[in-house]
Amino acid sequence: MPRLPRLAVAATAALALALFASAPTSAGEPTVTDPRVVAHFDFAAGQAAENIVVAPDGSAYVTFAFARQVARVDKKGDTRILATLPAVENPNTPVIGVAAAMGITRAHDGTLYVTYATGTSENGVWRVDPDGGAPVQIAQLPADGFPNALALDEKCGTLYVADSVRGTVWSVPQEGGTPTAWATGTALQPIAPPAGAGVGANGLKFHNGAVWVSNTDRQTLLRIPVRADETAGPVETRATGLAWIDDFGFTGKGDTVLAALIMTDDVALVRPDGTHTIVLTEQDGLSNPTSVAVRGKTVYVTSASFFKEVPDPNLLLATLKKG
Repeated sequence: MPRLPRLAVAATAALALALFASAPTSAGEPTVTDPRVVAHFDFAAGQAAENIVVAPDGSAYVTFAFARQVARVDKKGDTRILATLPAVENPNTPVIGVAAAMGITRAHDGTLYVTYATGTSENGVWRVDPDGGAPVQIAQLPADGFPNALALDEKCGTLYVADSVRGTVWSVPQEGGTPTAWATGTALQPIAPPAGAGVGANGLKFHNGAVWVSNTDRQTLLRIPVRADETAGPVETRATGLAWIDDFGFTGKGDTVLAALIMTDDVALVRPDGTHTIVLTEQDGLSNPTSVAVRGKTVYVTSASFFKEVPDPNLLLATLKKG
């Protein structure tokens, strides 16, 4: 597979990498140690490791963006392809121009849900059996949008999808059906090139009764409360100055976050007060990190290596020590 269009290359080339504020480590907060790359993937085969969700046994389910694949990777790095999303004729995906498997989440029974960005009628949310089989589209999203990360509130049976181009969080019934524009507004919108890369709402997690969203262009981490009637509350900005933030994960029950900063090859620990500290870097093996997951004492980071001259997409594990 040829070296594919990098996400908004023209736009990002026009932007200088911003210097972002960090703060010294505080006593009692989580620390990240013992980083090690457990699996390297094949960029030429389209295996840009985009998003991740972790099963109870510690195995990771990863989307390979340009291969349109879902893979299972165990903690030793052994990788098995579970499913391949169907090829699309004449994809017209905003920003990247090609069909790409993006976000992934998992139900308690092992069912996987994946966003597929195509710019066609296949654009939307797909269901994947954990044991393999043909993926099934369960919701169609507007072709001019870019479905990115997604999360599941299984108690309410709702999937939430971040649309990076339309600046929208969509809600979709878990069983499938018509999507609803659940949250919109300036805080979720991208910034058009050359001032921005054209990528707004990007990463997304459901956590403590709220939908949390990153906005890449605005360098922010947002929290959107879910009201009792399941509508969206007002958007709250929880952190700023997170240059090139992509997806993220929570370190535990609190609101401390580990966020992937794709263009600076870093993972930042973002505190509830909005300050942050870099805890993993390119020297640890990161190569355009795109997403973070945490299970117990293990941190998982996917690197898609979208922008590297010598790409090294990979899965990195680290140990989380909670203060």
